[in-house]
Amino acid sequence: MKNEKAKNDGVRVRFAPSPTGTIHIGNLRTAFFAWLFARNQKGFFLVRVEDTDRKRLDEKAIKKIFETLNWVGLDIDEGVHLDKSFKISQKGNLGPYIQSERLEIYQKYIQELFDKGKAYYCFCSAERLKKVRERQQAQNRPPMYDQKCRDLAPEKVQEKIKNGEEYVIRMKIPKNEVVKFTDKVFGDIAVETATIDDQILIKSDGFPTYHFAVVIDDHLMKISHVIRGEEWIPSTPKHILLYRFFEWKLPKFVHLPNVLGEDKKKLSKRQGDVSVEDFEKKGYPPEALLNFLALLGWNPKSNQEIMSQKELIEKFSIAGLHKAGAIFNYQKLDWISGQYLKNKSDEEILEKSQCYLKEYFEVDQLESNDEKIKKIIAVEKPRIKKLSDITENFGIYFKNIEYQKDLLKWKDMGDADIKKALETVSKIVSEADLSSLKIFQKTVLASIGEARGEHLWPLRVALSGQEKSASPFELAWILGKKESLKRIKTALEKVN
Repeated sequence: MKNEKAKNDGVRVRFAPSPTGTIHIGNLRTAFFAWLFARNQKGFFLVRVEDTDRKRLDEKAIKKIFETLNWVGLDIDEGVHLDKSFKISQKGNLGPYIQSERLEIYQKYIQELFDKGKAYYCFCSAERLKKVRERQQAQNRPPMYDQKCRDLAPEKVQEKIKNGEEYVIRMKIPKNEVVKFTDKVFGDIAVETATIDDQILIKSDGFPTYHFAVVIDDHLMKISHVIRGEEWIPSTPKHILLYRFFEWKLPKFVHLPNVLGEDKKKLSKRQGDVSVEDFEKKGYPPEALLNFLALLGWNPKSNQEIMSQKELIEKFSIAGLHKAGAIFNYQKLDWISGQYLKNKSDEEILEKSQCYLKEYFEVDQLESNDEKIKKIIAVEKPRIKKLSDITENFGIYFKNIEYQKDLLKWKDMGDADIKKALETVSKIVSEADLSSLKIFQKTVLASIGEARGEHLWPLRVALSGQEKSASPFELAWILGKKESLKRIKTALEKVN
């Protein structure tokens, strides 16, 4: 879609990936739903890089994330993006849009919390915190910080800092209150503050935690709708308290149902390919993958399943989102992908399949078999579910085939019947014009009359060696007269 100036300044949504790995399916669906909502509302779609987890940071992942967004075609109005030379760049007036470049901003706001008495230094070691958690778990209590440092005297805090003791900064969760909010998907939610931990806001390395940075950034970047996965619902009360501490207006919260595996648990690496890169490598068309993801947790209010990007934008609404998790059904994805591939030209399939063809052939073989490959694509295109499938049946056309004689039999045919049928079709093929698939098919059908099964089955098996394959007309058209007659001859030798 052409990246035009948005008309509605009131709708601003963001996708905020963490560069600790490649984008997985759940991430992409979140980004796509946010993008669809922005486009439907003529709003802004921002991308912000949340790189405060320095231990898990993968520098290579940053560019790969944006290459993936480019591949699926999600254009970015503001924030981090790949420029025309495919380098990481930033655009917009509310940046920087990379969190590691915003540390001074976070320091300003943590000081404001100190001034308001809403934050405190915590000097507890990892070993002590571990023992506290173990003790709480042994008592069947939820593991939470026991607030040991919450009321340290100011002079004691300064002494510890002066002595070089390591610390984090935590937020002071109010006592005996209830945090209420309305989620656009899950409805009204209320949480008692007694169940909310004194969240770490600034880590010992000086970097903010997600919970602190996300609130600061969403406010300063004027995010109107926070669209993210339902796993963030338990953290939302902490975020709401921060909005309250700063006296800022709340955005609207839209938590998306999880994408589930077939075991109805949240989709994870243990259940197979969940990285978008995996689907790209297998040759799923990006528009098919997005079409499929749009139907995971969203109801378009119709039975239509194949929808163009324009149609998805027009139909999308937050009101159509489900509460229940959506199961990732690979068969459904394959079907949708197959529908998209059927509508692509043979030339486009050939062009996009080059990487798979080059894995199958040597370069000189690829060039010498160019016309044959084009024919195979024309025949196999309706059957493939992803581009990597294109070479799945190549063995039929390029390798010596082996099969059992019994496979040539149609119903109760005996050897003599099979031999007679093969001799008949061999004569037809030797005299036929194979330059046109339609003419060849018409010639064969006219020659065998009503006795189709007993002629076409042995012919198809003789040409393919398979119980299931393309039609005998398509096989002969691809193989050519010489190779087809050679294979029929081989089949005859099996029944002689």
